[in-house]
Amino acid sequence: MSFAIIETGGKQYRVAAGDTISVEKLPEVKVGDKVKFDRVLLVAQGDEVKIGTPLIAEAAVAGTAVAQGRAPKVTVIHFKAKSNYKKKAGHRQPFLRVKIDTVS
Repeated sequence: MSFAIIETGGKQYRVAAGDTISVEKLPEVKVGDKVKFDRVLLVAQGDEVKIGTPLIAEAAVAGTAVAQGRAPKVTVIHFKAKSNYKKKAGHRQPFLRVKIDTVS
């Protein structure tokens, strides 16, 4: 079984062909578009493992954008005791769901 570790959106993901991952929203990608991740840190195919320093130049992971959305709301509360100060805000982080097609 082959898998790779890629970096996108400041995070690292372990991916294999057929996996579906949620990554930070990529602004130029629409649902149905092909996505290519070229920041590959590690590729393992059977017993052969290639580790980048920090990246592997010839490696790439290809996938298809399946869905876009926003994560559940995270509530942020600021509160200072005894000073009548409180503030409540919410945030929903946008994401892109990608189905991995090939690891090479």
